[in-house]
Amino acid sequence: QVQLVESGGGLVQPGGSLRLSCAVSGTIFSINGMGWFRQAPGKQRELVATITSGGSTNYADSVKGRFTVSRDNAKNTVYLQMNSLKPEDSAVYYCNAAGSGTNGDFDSWGQGTQVTVSS
Repeated sequence: QVQLVESGGGLVQPGGSLRLSCAVSGTIFSINGMGWFRQAPGKQRELVATITSGGSTNYADSVKGRFTVSRDNAKNTVYLQMNSLKPEDSAVYYCNAAGSGTNGDFDSWGQGTQVTVSS
């Protein structure tokens, strides 16, 4: 069974920075895409950033130039460095990973971590 555990959320002032981490555990053969999504109260979950196994990245327009997604394939971990945070970045952030393991293909989500940007 594949599990994703996120960490690094919290309260930060506007203009500040946070780094989120998401570790994938289980008997995994390979992880293809990994990424971060977020959901603010009353809004739909939206893509923040994704990264392929080869390192290609994709970002939402709203975070380009401020957020950086990266991954450590040896640790099955994906990161999200968030700089110049704005109040509108406040949301629950979820990581996602898709790949294959002993139980076949998986497309799994973490439990979410709260990010609040406020003075």
